[in-house]
Amino acid sequence: MSERADAARNRAKILAAAADIVATRGIGGLGMAEVAAASGVGVGTLYRRFGDRSGLAHALIDESEREFQQTFLSGPPPLGPGAPAVDRIRAFLHALTDRTLAQLELLLTAETAGPLARFGGAYDAYHQHLAILVGQARPGLDAAFTADALLGPLAANLVSHRRWAAPTIKAGLDALVAGLFDG
Repeated sequence: MSERADAARNRAKILAAAADIVATRGIGGLGMAEVAAASGVGVGTLYRRFGDRSGLAHALIDESEREFQQTFLSGPPPLGPGAPAVDRIRAFLHALTDRTLAQLELLLTAETAGPLARFGGAYDAYHQHLAILVGQARPGLDAAFTADALLGPLAANLVSHRRWAAPTIKAGLDALVAGLFDG
């Protein structure tokens, strides 16, 4: 079922207003009342549509998430198909590191809705993708556990807590991948 035209317009206005608030005031300025006022919709509409700030943060992340998934599913190698599994694992983890750091504040907000807010949706897609590649790279290894172990260091709250920079994260993940697959 497609979205009504007025609902689609409201969604676009809300997301544009929310993105502008984050760009100008940071994630701390992303209040539901502020977004409602900036977009010209009622606060109730915002809550019905997105639930809370974390739902709104997820919606802001959504478009770039779709593009990212398209890239690792069907883009050029080594991130996309056509490269050896281990090269794809490394490329995926590097791209996800860059993505995590670029959207860290939004991810922190999106992942605070509850204890399991990080999981589902995008995480499940990442996990499935990595598990398939792990199974190709090293049959017999517990692919599901290994995928979780490789994704663990990219949790937004951990990256924020440790204040890791991209080179640190990528080097650490490269060492894990080398230990698992290059030996």
